[in-house]
Amino acid sequence: MRWRRSPRPPDRAGSPTTSGCAPSLSPASLAPSLALGDAIDSLTAIATAQLPANTTIALGGDARELSESGNELLLAFGLAILVVFMVLASQFESVVHPFTVLMAVPLAVIGAIFTLKLAGATINLYSQIGMILLVGLVTKNSILLVDYANQLRAKGMEVVDAMLEAGRIRLRPILMTSVATIMGAIPIALGSGAGATARRPLGYAIVGGIAFSTVLTLFVVPVVWMLAERGLARRRAIREATAEFATVEAP
Repeated sequence: MRWRRSPRPPDRAGSPTTSGCAPSLSPASLAPSLALGDAIDSLTAIATAQLPANTTIALGGDARELSESGNELLLAFGLAILVVFMVLASQFESVVHPFTVLMAVPLAVIGAIFTLKLAGATINLYSQIGMILLVGLVTKNSILLVDYANQLRAKGMEVVDAMLEAGRIRLRPILMTSVATIMGAIPIALGSGAGATARRPLGYAIVGGIAFSTVLTLFVVPVVWMLAERGLARRRAIREATAEFATVEAP
């Protein structure tokens, strides 16, 4: 009996013929500058170009876990926004102003992605968790502005004056809470030790998202709130005029 190398016989999963390929795609085996997601995309592109058109590619091991976790976190991000919207709608008793508050979320995501690119980091599991955290962290700035402006409007103050007064009163709390959150996330972004490289994107996402969102929230959210409030005031005026006209015309 002699041992020799031979091609692996094809397997069958059901009726299709299957064949396995096990390249090393664990994070420890990759170059420091290459992310696991980029390696998966490169290998998938090469396999798609070389294999027949009816070939199906299925991931396994770390690659499959990364793909599944990414899909689950995307669902969690959407659910977080939905839950926040429902809570805000119940508190404001409106479906308009929750959209105004949530305007801070896309600004935070843009800031997080920009910071990750600037730091040379990738969007991994930790950075995605950081973006989910941003949904709750950055909306508090908008809530401080919108809630106080609504209180002033209820007292009869004009739209522009109400937002200017809300910005003047709420500016200090917004800056204080944002700076405190950023300072708390800096040790994660600058941490060292075992696993620090994987955890740093979490700190980058939080720091960049909050910093970027805080600056732009002070300009974008007031503009959106004033436009929405003027639209609501116009609708109320039309509704009141219609009701008054109907009352006058009634016999």
